[in-house]
Amino acid sequence: MRTVVLDEPGRLRATDTAAPVAPSSGSALVRVHRIGVCGTDFHAWRGRQPFFTFPRILGHELGVEVVDVGPNDRGLQPGSRCAVEPYLNCGTCRACRLSRGNCCERMRVLGVHVDGGMREVIEVPIDKLHPSRMLDVERLALVETISVGHHAVARAGISEGETVLVVGAGPIGLAAASSARAMGGSVAIADVSRSRLEFAQRTLGFDRVVQAGDTDPVPLVRDAFGGLPSVVIDATGNARSMQSAFALVAQAGTLVFVGLVQADIPFNDPEFHRRELTVLASRNALPSDFASVIRSMESGGLDVSPWITHRATLEDVPAVFPEWTDAASGVVKAIVTV
Repeated sequence: MRTVVLDEPGRLRATDTAAPVAPSSGSALVRVHRIGVCGTDFHAWRGRQPFFTFPRILGHELGVEVVDVGPNDRGLQPGSRCAVEPYLNCGTCRACRLSRGNCCERMRVLGVHVDGGMREVIEVPIDKLHPSRMLDVERLALVETISVGHHAVARAGISEGETVLVVGAGPIGLAAASSARAMGGSVAIADVSRSRLEFAQRTLGFDRVVQAGDTDPVPLVRDAFGGLPSVVIDATGNARSMQSAFALVAQAGTLVFVGLVQADIPFNDPEFHRRELTVLASRNALPSDFASVIRSMESGGLDVSPWITHRATLEDVPAVFPEWTDAASGVVKAIVTV
């Protein structure tokens, strides 16, 4: 079957691999129709993704159709369209016993720790498939990235009218901002990219944005909110931004890191204590996040189609991928058709 493999940093290769014949117990065979490309894939291509080994078949944002499945209580049958929850957790560690398999001690993520979906057919555990009778495979391929942003907002426990700054206007940041707005938050988005901020304003309706840069962002954020926000969600995966985010949170506020970077993040301890900040990590997403996002998309409360700015076929991925990694390309979300 057609497959794209990342052999080493900067080198993707189109090839053929053997297709699975039948699903094992508790799993389904699914036909991959759409693949979302995200920052994790770009970091892997650059050789900067933590917990990553080569060679690897990328692809963890998947819109799929069930090909073969045994009896199950999920209502799955051949032809069912699904989003894939790509986090393969062990089910027995402390995190899993607490129903927090998103941060399992022995986590394996499709397309990161094990081979993912940049191929025609894969085997997926039944409980990692989230079906929808209303959504097409293209929108289902975006459920995972929206769910990651939704989980970060859920971690923050945002309440009606709470002031929220989302730093980073990539797909995860936009997902977090959209979820925070849906939960009643008063949201602003900060980014260094004027084009990303214009996209957030023009396409997604976020009228309050902060153009970050080399200057101190604190006065800009104060101007945007009339003070510092009670919640800051950093979705940049940039060490400098993450360090600076501590200064952007109001007294007794909450800082959530959903971005991931291979670096230490230092902070000023006296200032941290003076404000009595709460600092949270947000990793992956929970099944409940997937269910909530799918409901929102099915109801029309969340329209993700404008997020797709670039497209390619599976065969074209090795050629176009280097272009997509360039910020000048203007990629918000790229979709691969298999």
